[in-house]
Amino acid sequence: MIRELDSVVLTHDIEDWGLKRGDVGAVVHVYGEGSAYEVEFVTADGHTAALLTLEPTDVRPMSGEEILHVRPLAKREPAGSL
Repeated sequence: MIRELDSVVLTHDIEDWGLKRGDVGAVVHVYGEGSAYEVEFVTADGHTAALLTLEPTDVRPMSGEEILHVRPLAKREPAGSL
């Protein structure tokens, strides 16, 4: 079961936010009995890259057998820009 403050792994890309499958986020809120999760994704310098409400199929628990990886965050266009 995923709980608040757990690290979770994104199961698919979310292009609108520059997130890729495998990115690691922290659960900041669990809705109901795990019906959805508020997950924060941060850059290495601690800035929030995205704070999203995600479905259980969007994330999975992180395993102790996995290794973390670093990549640059894709730049996003501001809302309303062309």
